[in-house]
Amino acid sequence: MINIEDSSYAPNMSEISEMVANETFDELYRYMISEYQALMKIEYSREAAFKGWNVKYRKSGRTLCTVYPRSGHFMLLLVVGQKEKQRVEDLLPEMSEEFRNAYNRTQEWMGQRWMMFDISVHTALLDDILKVVRIRRESK
Repeated sequence: MINIEDSSYAPNMSEISEMVANETFDELYRYMISEYQALMKIEYSREAAFKGWNVKYRKSGRTLCTVYPRSGHFMLLLVVGQKEKQRVEDLLPEMSEEFRNAYNRTQEWMGQRWMMFDISVHTALLDDILKVVRIRRESK
C-alpha cells in the first residue's frame, strides 16, 4: 500500500485507486477519460491541509478538477471561475441542496469560488459537480 504523503515515490493511477478502494473514485476516472479524453496528471502537493499526491484532470490547458485521494474516499476541488459563474448560477435551482449550500457558503475571491467536496459515494452531489466540469470544459 502506498503512502500518499511520501513525496519520494510517485504512485501510478492503479496504486492510487487501490489505496482509495472506492468505486466512485474509479467511476470518476473512467468518466473523465471517456467523456473528455482528459489528461490525467499526478502531482505532489505540499499544502498542509492536502499534503500528498493528487490527480489533476486537464483538458485544453485547463484544470477541470483536482482529486485528493484518501483511504476509502477522496476530496475533490472544483473551481468556478468568472467564465462559468453565470451558467452555474443559472443551474443552481436545479442542483442538489448540498451543492447549493457549498456554493453559497464559499466566498468569491478574485472572481472565483474554490469549492472542496468530500466524496465517498456517487450521489446527486457528484452529478452536480460533473455538470460544472462540463461547463468548465465548454467555457474557454
